[in-house]
Amino acid sequence: MGGDHAPKPEIEGSLRAVRHLPVEVILVGREEVLRAELSAHHPGWEKLPIRLHHASEVVTMDDGAAKSLRSKKDSSIRVACRLMHDGVAQGVVSAGNTGAVMATSKTVNGMVRGVDRPALASVFPTVKGKPAVMVDVGANVDVDARLLAQFALMGELYSRLIFHTENPRVGLLSIGEEEHKGNELTKAATPLLKALPINFIGNVEGRDLFTGHADVIVCDGFVGNVALKVSEGLVEVGKHLLQDALKASVSGKIGYLLARNAFAELKKRVDYSEYGGAPLLGVKGCTIICHGRSNANAIRNAIRVAAEFAQSDLNRRLEAGLAHGRAGRE
Repeated sequence: MGGDHAPKPEIEGSLRAVRHLPVEVILVGREEVLRAELSAHHPGWEKLPIRLHHASEVVTMDDGAAKSLRSKKDSSIRVACRLMHDGVAQGVVSAGNTGAVMATSKTVNGMVRGVDRPALASVFPTVKGKPAVMVDVGANVDVDARLLAQFALMGELYSRLIFHTENPRVGLLSIGEEEHKGNELTKAATPLLKALPINFIGNVEGRDLFTGHADVIVCDGFVGNVALKVSEGLVEVGKHLLQDALKASVSGKIGYLLARNAFAELKKRVDYSEYGGAPLLGVKGCTIICHGRSNANAIRNAIRVAAEFAQSDLNRRLEAGLAHGRAGRE
């Protein structure tokens, strides 16, 4: 109920998910609103693996995370997290208020043992075709070197289990590849990352988000969120500029159609909706946070990511990996 255009894209995306994926979807929110929207999109939806669970309150984008947690006990996100905590659901997908989703999920479900703070992992397309994972993209704006080491372990495991990356290359985002470059945080994190049982390749630069040089890129949430928003803006501008250039330069109907097909393929490769949402790593269960402006395709893919996450047993393996990482440093 909390997205910019909720609940329309959530319902459209859920309908796509249950048609094409082996999942069941529980829609949490104001039942009369959800029922009316479902009936408008798909009369006879009751025959699909979709069910409704009523929640009387909605957390808006203007609500503070702490206040919504205290005052809106029957919000759709709170109820959804309770369903996961009680084992009724295996994952939660939300396009609502990011801060409120993070705070609610952490409070209701608790943290994986060994994780001090949760981190958001986002996916970036690369020229090599294999996506790169960046951790953290907004959950923690102020961190220390120890937290960056935890982010590295979580991101490395996520890349291996969800994207099936063999021995993921983990880089630390900095202003230069040389070890002596960076700020106090990156310099302090480097020896900790070197000591971890991961394939740490040292510093990487901003351009490496898209080159495929690293499979996992680690940074604090302030830098990560700026990088994410700049990338999204660049993709939108690039798509419009390329479309305009194709229209102006391609002559002939056949040539235009070929160029349009190529453009459609490019758009698909860089479209954030193809990757679904960002998992909140380090919290028990599976919480996927989507853009507030997510369309139906993004919701459908976020449900797919949630299913893959739940089936991967990632949290148990993360707990074991963190214990091994700690032992390796002691």
